[in-house]
Amino acid sequence: MSSFKGKVVVITGGAQGIGRAIADAFIREGAIVHIIDIKLGEWFVGDVSDRATLERFADSVIRQSGHVDYLINNALPLMKGIDECTWEDFNYALTVGVTAPFYLTKLFMPNFAPGASIINIASSRDRMSQPQTESYTAAKGGIAALTHALAISLAGKARVNSISPGWIDTTDSDIRGADALQQPVGRVGKPEDIAEMALFLCSGKAGFITGEDICIDGGMTKLMIYHGEHGWDYHTSQK
Repeated sequence: MSSFKGKVVVITGGAQGIGRAIADAFIREGAIVHIIDIKLGEWFVGDVSDRATLERFADSVIRQSGHVDYLINNALPLMKGIDECTWEDFNYALTVGVTAPFYLTKLFMPNFAPGASIINIASSRDRMSQPQTESYTAAKGGIAALTHALAISLAGKARVNSISPGWIDTTDSDIRGADALQQPVGRVGKPEDIAEMALFLCSGKAGFITGEDICIDGGMTKLMIYHGEHGWDYHTSQK
């Protein structure tokens, strides 16, 4: 995909995990990558929940590169459940996961290059849940809905799609046994699985795709589970 040579890519939460894999993939293809992350490092350090920080970051990108070809909204929302999540926690999660992607898109709108693409990192948790995950799940549901709304508003200016990762191991562990085998593909995902889809969705090969969410979860959300089948047993717990 040599078409990425010299392209300008903005990635939130690009210091580690999925964001780092996406950054590395674009750098490998010759792109110019701008990262904002709360973690200290050789990138723009800042909290995307802060409006002024987003404005300074956007201004820095445009001053350095003049335009944006691809925006990857990846920064990770807080995960807390209804038992412990406070008003402030919940709003922080929504600000990181939904408001920041919206506002960065708005800030960069005048400077999107022809053929621009926006990728929002959603989650398979927008359609399935574990207990005590409300703040994260709500944020991921919000970014999935924001994706198709932006795709319509930005028609002719940028394509907008989301990727919903399933279980992605960001620790480079060797996960085997039941944890791997419960995925229909027989393994847990890797950050590179998401990075490759981001490259594709930003490429000309995906020029007819916008407003879509692509779930990359090894088929996990498609597996029907019945008690007593395929080694699954359901046990109730009394609180």
